[in-house]
Amino acid sequence: MPSFLQIILACKKYLLVVLIPLLFLPLPLAIPTKEAQCGYVIIVMALFWCTEAIPLAVTALLPVLFFPLMNIMDSTTVCQEYLKDSNMLFIGGLLMAIAIENWQLHKRVALQVLLITGVRPALLLMGFMCVTAFLSMWISNTATTAMMVPIAQAVLEQLHKSEVGSNSPSQTSENINKAFELQEESTKPGSSKETEGKGNSYALAVEEDRKRNESLLEEKHKKFSKGMSLCICYSASIGGIATLTGTTPNLILQGQVNELFPKNGNIINFASWFSFAFPTMILLLALTWIWLQILYLGFNFRENFGCAANASAKAKEQQAYDIIKEERKKLGSMKFAEIAVLVLFVLLVVLWFTRDPGFIPGWATVLFNKNNTSYVTDATVAIFISILLFIIPSDMSISFRDEDITGGKPKIQAPPALLNWKVVHQKMPWNIVFLLGGGFALAKGSEESRLSLWLGSKLSPLQQIPHPAIALLLSLFAATFTECASNVATTTLLLPILASLAEAICLNPLYVMLPCTLSASLAFMLPVATPPNAIVFSYGQLKVIDMAKSGFGLNILGVLMINLAINTWASSLFQLQTFPSWANRTGTCP
Repeated sequence: MPSFLQIILACKKYLLVVLIPLLFLPLPLAIPTKEAQCGYVIIVMALFWCTEAIPLAVTALLPVLFFPLMNIMDSTTVCQEYLKDSNMLFIGGLLMAIAIENWQLHKRVALQVLLITGVRPALLLMGFMCVTAFLSMWISNTATTAMMVPIAQAVLEQLHKSEVGSNSPSQTSENINKAFELQEESTKPGSSKETEGKGNSYALAVEEDRKRNESLLEEKHKKFSKGMSLCICYSASIGGIATLTGTTPNLILQGQVNELFPKNGNIINFASWFSFAFPTMILLLALTWIWLQILYLGFNFRENFGCAANASAKAKEQQAYDIIKEERKKLGSMKFAEIAVLVLFVLLVVLWFTRDPGFIPGWATVLFNKNNTSYVTDATVAIFISILLFIIPSDMSISFRDEDITGGKPKIQAPPALLNWKVVHQKMPWNIVFLLGGGFALAKGSEESRLSLWLGSKLSPLQQIPHPAIALLLSLFAATFTECASNVATTTLLLPILASLAEAICLNPLYVMLPCTLSASLAFMLPVATPPNAIVFSYGQLKVIDMAKSGFGLNILGVLMINLAINTWASSLFQLQTFPSWANRTGTCP
């Protein structure tokens, strides 16, 4: 019969759903103000997100229920927060990513880059990291990791087979040569007994050496496999920070800034974000590459880069290289659909960059935007390209079905479009759309209930702390919190509070919101922290301690790198050292 504790653990989600709202119910009852009521909703949602007592997307719908009941916002206003400009940008970006996945364009790019970088240990690590990070900039980090890990496993397996195969024959031939020497010595008079004793001891020594070499090879292979697995999941998380659509927290930041500071002049757009985040991603990726080399390949950089490779080592590398080449060959030549998707993808990126580059008027400013109003945004471009995916055919030829098959007249079939709704329905993560909307609804509720003003007044003593120290501490907190909660929940909960803090101490809100948004993507320590970590952990080569050990150092490096970025190039890009007029909502700052 199961114990009481086992029953409690089995039903813990149901208990949490009931106990969490009841536990904090005294707050709105004892303090019957809108600020307390909104705070109650935020606390309940935060705990539901952290414990995952109910699905994250369902938790995000709670403002639709609670805000009208508490007279914070009417139902129509709350619901309008769930499909804003940032949501449409997210949908448009994902539709492009789905088309790329559907036509295997990402796999072609990955294999082509790996053929260029080669298979020497350090370069192979770099090749997989660069490919994974680049793909994660445009498609989901989960899909990128799921595609890259099997390719890495195949290459590693071939490398290991080559190493084992090349060592066995050489050792066998060495043993045969020694045996001949022993036989020659044994023919000499008076030495047969001594030789027999020496021969037996030598055979034992050879056997021990062989076993030792095998165990060393196995240990080396395990370490390299761990490093390769970690490099893929870490690169998938790091690559997503480079573009506005690369990972959900970036879009949450854009949406929160537009929601809380409507007169910000579209300061966060695709071009400005890329100018800030892409150099940060490159530097963080380089640090990760060096860090994983030190941990899993050792300090012998000459050997890691294959500079001291002999003929047998080169043969092993060639066999692994052939595996990648064979995978590339299976894809065949580029089809019309792949070329069309690639052209649309390039067009999308070019239109994003040139819409409002900042240093010169963009095409949207010249052609469409009037009276300092941005009629055309990045979402407009994303939806335009997405619609084209459903219109452009995937082939230029028309197929005919035979009369025998159709049982009548020959049937003409037009080629399908590049994308159809069935594929979109299967691959689109609609839950993220609700998560984004829930975050925007919370931000709007905090503003309407004046909870953000109350928080700001309570946080004003922090003005005495140096601003770089505030940014560093908040980044560390965000990086730690995101190990336990999803990066979406982390940014959704923190960003409105950080905006209030910045306004209270007359600090540019982006100075604390930018580093915390990027730090929310530094989920490197635990398998449950992010889907890429869970995927590589499921292959069974990693232990939790391996991920925690490498992830802890990488978290520290990541936070330091992000804070370096906001105090150097981001400072001049976003004018972070000045308090902007669009952030002075209360008029208390000069």
